[in-house]
Amino acid sequence: MGERKGQNKYYPPDYDPKKGGLNKFLGTHALRERARKLHVGILIIRFEMPYNIWCEGCNNHIGMGVRYNAEKTKVGMYYSTPVYQFRMKCHLCDNHFEIKTDPGNLDYVIISGARRQENRWDPLQNEQVVPETKEVQKRLFDDPMYKLEHLAKDIKAGEDAKPVLEKLYERNENVWDDCYEANSKLRAEFRKQKKELKIQKDLDDKLLSKSSLEISLLPECEQDRQMAALMKLQSKPAKEREEEKRLDILMRPALPGSTQTTFGGLKRQKLINTKLSIKDLGIKKKKEDDNAVREKPKEVEKTVPSKDCEDNEEIKSDKCDGEVTQIGSLGLVCDYSSSSSD
Repeated sequence: MGERKGQNKYYPPDYDPKKGGLNKFLGTHALRERARKLHVGILIIRFEMPYNIWCEGCNNHIGMGVRYNAEKTKVGMYYSTPVYQFRMKCHLCDNHFEIKTDPGNLDYVIISGARRQENRWDPLQNEQVVPETKEVQKRLFDDPMYKLEHLAKDIKAGEDAKPVLEKLYERNENVWDDCYEANSKLRAEFRKQKKELKIQKDLDDKLLSKSSLEISLLPECEQDRQMAALMKLQSKPAKEREEEKRLDILMRPALPGSTQTTFGGLKRQKLINTKLSIKDLGIKKKKEDDNAVREKPKEVEKTVPSKDCEDNEEIKSDKCDGEVTQIGSLGLVCDYSSSSSD
C-alpha cells in the first residue's frame, strides 16, 4: 500500500514535478509509520512466527503463523548473506522477545523473551533423504578412499532397498490394475463404516438424552466392559439394601440391657421374614428364635414362684396366646398381637 500513497491524491498548487515525487515534495516516506525509526536502522515489518514458542512473560503458547509488527534490524553477515534480528511484543502481555535468522542452519534462533517448543525429530529415523553435510562433502572431494567406502555403502543400501521397492510396485499394480473395481471396494468399505458410525451415534445420543448430558462419548473398549461387570457384581439393588436396613432395625433389642427380642412374637417375625428377600438373615434369625423358645419355658419355671403358678397360668391362658419371653431378670413379656381378648 505504501507505494500507492502518492497516486490519485491531492496535489497542492505549489507542487513542482521537477522536485521529484509527491512523497519527496512533502518530505514523507512511502512506508509512513513503518519507517519512523529508519534513521537508526530499524524498519517495522510484518513478521510471521516460524514455529511454536512459549512466552516467558505470561507462559502462554504462541502458535506458528501468528503475525506481529516487528522491528527489523541488520546485526551481521554470514558470508554474503545478511543476518537480521526481529524484536516484537507479545499480544498477551507486555513481554518482548527477539528472534534472529540463522542462514548457516536455515533456521531461526530465539535470542531472548521466549523458548521454543521442541517437537523436532531426526529425519534419519523416518527414512528421509538427508543431504550430506559440508564436512562429508569436503571429505568426499579430498579423500578418494573415503569416497570409495561411501560409494560402497550407498550401493549396498540401494541393493537392500530393491526388494521393498519391488513389493511396493507389485502391490500397486495388483490393487490399482482395475481402477473401477478398486474404487468400488473403497466405496463399499466406506459405506459400511459410515453405517456403523451412524448406529453408534444413535446409541450415544439415546444414552446422553436419557442422562441429560452434553458430552462426547469415547468408543467402548474391553477394559471398560470388564470394569462395568465388576461394579455390577459388587453393587446391590436399592430395594435389597433397604430391606437389609429394615431387618437390622427390627432385630435391635427393645431395651438397652436386653440381648434378644422377638419384636412382637413369632407370628410377626415369620410374616416379616416371608416378605423380606434376604434368605441368610431370615434363616439365621429364625434359628435364634427357635432356640430362645426352647429355653424360655425352663427359665419361666425357675423364675416364677410356686405360689403364683395358678395366677400366672390364668394370665397366660386368658391374655397371652402368643409367646412368653424372659428379658434378663426383669420379668415376663407377653405377645398380644395374636390375642383375641383385650
